[in-house]
Amino acid sequence: MKRGLWISVLFIIILGGGYFFIKINPPLEIGTIGSSGDNKSVVVGVGNKGFYEIKIIDVSVNNNDEPLKTRLQVNDVTQGFIITGDDTNEEAIKYNFMNIDDAAIKTGTSPSASLEKLDVGTASKDDEIYGVSVFHNEEVSKVHIRYSYLGISFNETVTIN
Repeated sequence: MKRGLWISVLFIIILGGGYFFIKINPPLEIGTIGSSGDNKSVVVGVGNKGFYEIKIIDVSVNNNDEPLKTRLQVNDVTQGFIITGDDTNEEAIKYNFMNIDDAAIKTGTSPSASLEKLDVGTASKDDEIYGVSVFHNEEVSKVHIRYSYLGISFNETVTIN
Protein backbone atom coordinates (compact mmCIF):
# COMPACT_ATOMS: atom_id res chain seq x y z
CA MET A 1 0.00 0.00 0.00
CA LYS A 2 2.81 2.40 0.86
CA ARG A 3 4.53 1.75 -2.46
CA GLY A 4 1.33 2.60 -4.38
CA LEU A 5 0.98 5.81 -2.41
CA TRP A 6 4.57 6.82 -3.16
CA ILE A 7 4.11 6.12 -6.86
CA SER A 8 0.95 8.27 -6.89
CA VAL A 9 2.71 11.13 -5.07
CA LEU A 10 5.69 10.91 -7.42
CA PHE A 11 3.37 10.94 -10.44
CA ILE A 12 1.58 14.06 -9.15
CA ILE A 13 4.91 15.81 -8.50
CA ILE A 14 6.18 15.01 -12.00
CA LEU A 15 2.90 16.11 -13.59
CA GLY A 16 2.84 19.35 -11.57
CA GLY A 17 6.48 20.05 -12.37
CA GLY A 18 5.80 19.55 -16.08
CA TYR A 19 2.81 21.92 -15.91
CA PHE A 20 4.84 24.67 -14.23
CA PHE A 21 7.76 24.16 -16.62
CA ILE A 22 5.44 24.65 -19.60
CA LYS A 23 3.77 27.68 -17.98
CA ILE A 24 7.09 29.47 -17.43
CA ASN A 25 8.38 28.46 -20.91
CA PRO A 26 5.43 29.09 -23.23
CA PRO A 27 5.83 27.45 -26.65
CA LEU A 28 4.57 30.33 -28.83
CA GLU A 29 7.38 32.44 -30.23
CA ILE A 30 6.69 35.86 -31.74
CA GLY A 31 8.67 36.78 -34.85
CA THR A 32 8.15 39.45 -37.47
CA ILE A 33 5.59 42.17 -36.80
CA GLY A 34 4.33 44.21 -39.73
CA SER A 35 1.52 46.64 -40.34
CA SER A 36 -0.04 48.75 -43.04
CA GLY A 37 0.59 52.50 -43.07
CA ASP A 38 -2.60 53.18 -41.13
CA ASN A 39 -2.08 50.18 -38.75
CA LYS A 40 -5.54 48.81 -39.60
CA SER A 41 -3.99 45.66 -41.06
CA VAL A 42 -1.37 43.83 -38.99
CA VAL A 43 0.62 40.60 -39.38
CA VAL A 44 2.27 38.97 -36.36
CA GLY A 45 4.69 36.18 -37.21
CA VAL A 46 4.31 33.28 -34.79
CA GLY A 47 5.92 29.88 -34.41
CA ASN A 48 6.05 26.87 -32.16
CA LYS A 49 9.20 26.04 -30.21
CA GLY A 50 7.42 23.28 -28.26
CA PHE A 51 7.03 19.57 -28.95
CA TYR A 52 3.27 19.51 -29.65
CA GLU A 53 1.08 21.63 -31.93
CA ILE A 54 -0.45 24.95 -30.83
CA LYS A 55 -4.10 25.78 -31.42
CA ILE A 56 -5.09 29.45 -31.53
CA ILE A 57 -8.32 29.92 -29.59
CA ASP A 58 -8.98 33.64 -29.98
CA VAL A 59 -7.45 36.85 -31.28
CA SER A 60 -8.49 40.31 -30.10
CA VAL A 61 -7.05 43.79 -30.54
CA ASN A 62 -6.41 46.91 -28.47
CA ASN A 63 -8.66 46.69 -25.38
CA ASN A 64 -9.84 43.15 -26.16
CA ASP A 65 -11.97 44.37 -29.07
CA GLU A 66 -13.01 41.86 -31.71
CA PRO A 67 -11.29 42.64 -35.03
CA LEU A 68 -13.25 42.77 -38.28
CA LYS A 69 -11.43 39.67 -39.53
CA THR A 70 -8.63 37.41 -38.35
CA ARG A 71 -6.81 34.95 -40.57
CA LEU A 72 -3.72 32.77 -40.34
CA GLN A 73 -1.13 32.95 -43.11
CA VAL A 74 0.67 29.64 -43.63
CA ASN A 75 3.50 30.10 -46.11
CA ASP A 76 6.99 28.85 -46.77
CA VAL A 77 9.85 30.90 -45.37
CA THR A 78 11.09 31.88 -48.84
CA GLN A 79 7.71 33.48 -49.69
CA GLY A 80 7.18 35.41 -46.46
CA PHE A 81 4.00 37.27 -45.48
CA ILE A 82 1.84 39.88 -47.14
CA ILE A 83 0.37 42.90 -45.39
CA THR A 84 -2.91 43.71 -47.07
CA GLY A 85 -6.25 45.22 -46.22
CA ASP A 86 -8.07 42.51 -48.18
CA ASP A 87 -7.07 38.85 -48.07
CA THR A 88 -9.22 38.10 -51.13
CA ASN A 89 -7.58 40.48 -53.65
CA GLU A 90 -5.55 39.16 -56.58
CA GLU A 91 -2.15 39.69 -54.96
CA ALA A 92 -3.19 38.19 -51.60
CA ILE A 93 -4.58 35.04 -53.26
CA LYS A 94 -0.96 33.97 -53.87
CA TYR A 95 -0.55 33.72 -50.08
CA ASN A 96 -2.16 30.96 -48.07
CA PHE A 97 -4.77 32.54 -45.79
CA MET A 98 -6.66 30.13 -43.53
CA ASN A 99 -9.36 30.43 -40.90
CA ILE A 100 -7.81 30.49 -37.44
CA ASP A 101 -10.10 27.61 -36.39
CA ASP A 102 -8.93 25.39 -39.25
CA ALA A 103 -5.19 25.39 -38.56
CA ALA A 104 -2.73 24.43 -35.87
CA ILE A 105 0.82 25.73 -35.59
CA LYS A 106 3.15 22.78 -36.10
CA THR A 107 6.22 22.07 -33.99
CA GLY A 108 9.65 23.15 -35.17
CA THR A 109 8.39 26.43 -36.65
CA SER A 110 10.33 28.88 -34.50
CA PRO A 111 10.62 32.23 -36.33
CA SER A 112 14.19 32.73 -35.11
CA ALA A 113 15.22 29.33 -36.53
CA SER A 114 13.51 30.15 -39.85
CA LEU A 115 15.34 33.48 -40.10
CA GLU A 116 18.62 31.77 -39.30
CA LYS A 117 18.01 29.30 -42.15
CA LEU A 118 17.36 32.24 -44.48
CA ASP A 119 20.57 33.94 -43.35
CA VAL A 120 22.76 30.88 -43.98
CA GLY A 121 20.99 29.91 -47.21
CA THR A 122 19.50 26.59 -46.07
CA ALA A 123 15.84 27.68 -46.12
CA SER A 124 13.49 25.80 -48.42
CA LYS A 125 9.84 25.70 -49.43
CA ASP A 126 9.37 22.94 -46.82
CA ASP A 127 10.03 25.39 -43.96
CA GLU A 128 6.61 26.69 -42.92
CA ILE A 129 6.00 30.04 -41.28
CA TYR A 130 2.81 31.30 -39.65
CA GLY A 131 1.44 34.81 -39.43
CA VAL A 132 -1.65 35.99 -37.57
CA SER A 133 -3.28 38.57 -39.86
CA VAL A 134 -5.68 41.02 -38.25
CA PHE A 135 -7.98 43.37 -40.16
CA HIS A 136 -9.71 46.11 -38.18
CA ASN A 137 -11.60 49.35 -38.80
CA GLU A 138 -9.43 51.29 -36.33
CA GLU A 139 -5.69 51.53 -35.73
CA VAL A 140 -4.36 48.39 -34.05
CA SER A 141 -1.98 49.07 -31.17
CA LYS A 142 -2.06 45.63 -29.51
CA VAL A 143 -2.83 42.10 -30.64
CA HIS A 144 -3.91 39.62 -27.96
CA ILE A 145 -3.48 35.95 -28.88
CA ARG A 146 -5.09 33.29 -26.71
CA TYR A 147 -3.91 29.76 -27.51
CA SER A 148 -3.87 26.22 -26.19
CA TYR A 149 -0.91 23.87 -25.83
CA LEU A 150 -1.29 20.39 -24.32
CA GLY A 151 -4.65 21.52 -22.94
CA ILE A 152 -3.10 24.49 -21.13
CA SER A 153 -4.32 27.99 -22.06
CA PHE A 154 -1.90 30.86 -22.64
CA ASN A 155 -2.25 34.56 -23.46
CA GLU A 156 0.28 36.54 -25.47
CA THR A 157 0.03 40.29 -26.07
CA VAL A 158 2.00 41.88 -28.90
CA THR A 159 2.43 45.66 -29.00
CA ILE A 160 2.41 47.24 -32.45
CA ASN A 161 4.63 50.32 -32.72
